[in-house]
Amino acid sequence: MASHCITIVDYGMGNIGSVVGALKFLGVESVVTPDPEQVQMAQSLILPGVGSFRKAMEKLRSTGLDQAILEAVEKKGGAILGICLGMQLLGAASTEDGESSGLLLVPNRVDRFTTDTSNPTKIPHVGFNSVQFSDREGLFSDLPEKADFYFVHSYRMLQEDLKGRTAICDYGGEFLAAFETGRICGTQFHPEKSQTNGLILLKNFIEMVSSC
Repeated sequence: MASHCITIVDYGMGNIGSVVGALKFLGVESVVTPDPEQVQMAQSLILPGVGSFRKAMEKLRSTGLDQAILEAVEKKGGAILGICLGMQLLGAASTEDGESSGLLLVPNRVDRFTTDTSNPTKIPHVGFNSVQFSDREGLFSDLPEKADFYFVHSYRMLQEDLKGRTAICDYGGEFLAAFETGRICGTQFHPEKSQTNGLILLKNFIEMVSSC
């Protein structure tokens, strides 16, 4: 695979080491930066994330990284892949730690998993689970019709109306596991921890973006 340069947004709440390692395995260069100027100039971004939606958005706003991401993606046409919490941050809002707004790159909202006594589910959702795709092109090329990916989360993005390719997982009810809408992509699962399937998906994202 040709070498590309991916800019990884470092706002202090990302699982960055394993993402860098997966990209390196694929022969891809990456730059990890907390610098808004560097982020807004990037052609391709990865926004990882673990932890609280509200705290993550507070960090992005306090550093100016929120506007840098929007500048890179909305104004300059850059590509972005949000991973786990990073995918949720691309959405409209979340109820985690109280209602707070996201980056609004996609219109979907984020809410906690719900359970009922007739079909209880353990929260957080941890481990490998099967994902089904709307089609197997673009971000989802070369994956089987159903593929296992690794999840760790208590909140999930609601399906609602989202244009583009989508992937669904069922855990006490269906939720949005991944999406590709234009050059905006997200995965609730961790591709960097999902073995072969995750590497295939990361390779697909890399092939979507232009080289440095």
